[in-house]
Amino acid sequence: MQSAASDLSLITEAARDAGTLVRELLAAPLEVQSKGDAGPVTNVDFAVNDLLGERLRGARPDYGWLSEETPDAPENRIGKTRVFVLDPIDGTAAMIARSPQFTISIGIVENGRAQAGAIYNPMTDELFAGAIGEGASLNGRPTQASERIKLAGTRMVAAAFRFSSKRWPQPWPKMENIERQSIAYRMALVAADMADATLLFGPKHEWDIAGGAAIVEAAGGRVSDPWGGALSFNNPEPQTVSGVIASGAPLHPLLVERTKHLTDPRKAEAP
Repeated sequence: MQSAASDLSLITEAARDAGTLVRELLAAPLEVQSKGDAGPVTNVDFAVNDLLGERLRGARPDYGWLSEETPDAPENRIGKTRVFVLDPIDGTAAMIARSPQFTISIGIVENGRAQAGAIYNPMTDELFAGAIGEGASLNGRPTQASERIKLAGTRMVAAAFRFSSKRWPQPWPKMENIERQSIAYRMALVAADMADATLLFGPKHEWDIAGGAAIVEAAGGRVSDPWGGALSFNNPEPQTVSGVIASGAPLHPLLVERTKHLTDPRKAEAP
C-alpha cells in the first residue's frame, strides 16, 4: 500500500497536468452536450477524465475508480481499500462561460474515509492539496483552517438567500457571503482559510466532495453532514446524504446546532 505522501504527490501532479490540458482545449470552441438534470458536459470533461484515468489508474491499478464521467462499475470499487473519487471538471457551466470558478477535483478515500485530495483551478493557478497526517497546502504553502469561534462575521461560502429562509428557527447573524460555482472550490477555500465555512444544501455526489473533505480535515477543519455525522464514501450508490458542513473546527459545532433541525432523509425513509 502506497504512503499518503506518495498518493498526494501523484494526484497533485496529475491535477496540474490536467489543468494544462484544460487551458489548451479552452483555446478552441467547446463541444457541449447535455446530461439532462445532471447539467452540461463537454469535450474537456471527457479529455480530463481520460488523462486522469490513464495517469492514476496506471500508477495504482489496485485502487478502485469512481468518476462523474466514467460509467460506474461498483464491482470494481466496492471492497477496495482505496478508491479514486473525482470530478474531472467540477463547475462545467462555469467553464463553458469562461468563468474562473471551476476546478479539477481528485480525492482518494480509504475504507470509506476521505484520505487525500487535490483541487486545482486551472484559470487562477490555485492548487489546493492535503492528506490526513500530511497537512494541507495552497501552491505548496502550508494552510490551516480558520480558528474563528463565533458565527457573526463568518466568511461563509454560500449564497446569502440560503440564510434568510423561514425554515431557520432563529435568524442567522450577519455574515460575509462568498459565492463560487464549484463545490470543490468552496471546500478548498475553507481549507486555505480564505473562508471560515461552507454549507452545501441538498444531495451531493461523492465526487463533488471527496477531495475537499480530505483537504479540509488535513488543514485541521471539520467536515460532516448537517447533523454532525461523519461522511462515508465508496457507497454502492455514490450520493451523500442531503447536505455537508465544512468549516474550521471551533465553528463546526455552532453550525451543526443551526442545521440539526433539518429533515434527515435517512430517518424520514426509515420504516
